[in-house]
Amino acid sequence: MKCSANENRRYLDNLISDFSDSLFQAAFKQYFSELGLHVRDWDGLFREMNADGGNLAFVRISERGDVIGFIQFKPLKFTSGFFEETCGFIREFWVADACRNQAHGSALLALAETHFLKNGIYTSILTTDTATDFYEKHGYISAPGCKAKNRDAVFVKHLVGQPGSAE
Repeated sequence: MKCSANENRRYLDNLISDFSDSLFQAAFKQYFSELGLHVRDWDGLFREMNADGGNLAFVRISERGDVIGFIQFKPLKFTSGFFEETCGFIREFWVADACRNQAHGSALLALAETHFLKNGIYTSILTTDTATDFYEKHGYISAPGCKAKNRDAVFVKHLVGQPGSAE
């Protein structure tokens, strides 16, 4: 797949909630392949994503129909005896190698953050072991007191501004 940084190029950003979507599945398989992860039951994994509830993804597609990347996210409620906050959890995030460093990742992240704000979610949270600089550039800060089950570093961003506009 070839991607262009040409400003005149158009992209389609699809919001999906059904992970049986063939374009999403192809992109997700490529993403896992790049990570060196092997899955025995892909259909089961995608059924699990659907059954988990609340999962959404923006999938960016080129004019030719190639998947440029995706960002998968869901609302995640944190509660205690005194407080409750729903955060936007970035679950998975991938941009095709040929399309990196062309602002697609920034655009996908902004789409998710805007979705959070439109839905009354003012904090975004994620884990990463590869893209620390990218997230810091976009206003995320390390949350050393927050431990992820996958042991990756946790980053948070408090989304400010009016609903519909991520900073």
